[in-house]
Amino acid sequence: MALSRAARLAPVVEMAESAERTAVQRLGYFQGQVRVAQSKLEDLERFRLEYQEQWIQRGSLGVSGQWLLGYQQFLGQLDTAVGQQRQSLAWHQNNLDKAREAWQQAFTRVEGLRKLVQRYIDEARQLEDKREQKLLDELSQRLPRQSPY
Repeated sequence: MALSRAARLAPVVEMAESAERTAVQRLGYFQGQVRVAQSKLEDLERFRLEYQEQWIQRGSLGVSGQWLLGYQQFLGQLDTAVGQQRQSLAWHQNNLDKAREAWQQAFTRVEGLRKLVQRYIDEARQLEDKREQKLLDELSQRLPRQSPY
């Protein structure tokens, strides 16, 4: 009976395992998205820093007001791009956090179901062992007792 309970749970366990595999795939996808967003942010920040260094070098040679205005506008655009990329990274990180939480819940569910199935299997085994022992006890009582002499 307990073994049949374990067998009845098999489709539920399979569905939970499938859901966990899907959650793992989503987690991997969002980890990749975070890495890409982080890389883009680093590239933008590095470009901004290089651009500022160029301004310092060029500025020491003297620049026109129009060049300075163009520099400031472009630097403002870079700052906007960096800010937007930070927001994008935060959004991707939030998705990753949600995916990690979903995977943890799916993993916990699968582990719980596996433990339940194992408990049912153990119970079935114990019941079968008791039945066998009872049968052996009954058989041994039915056998005629022979005296050692």
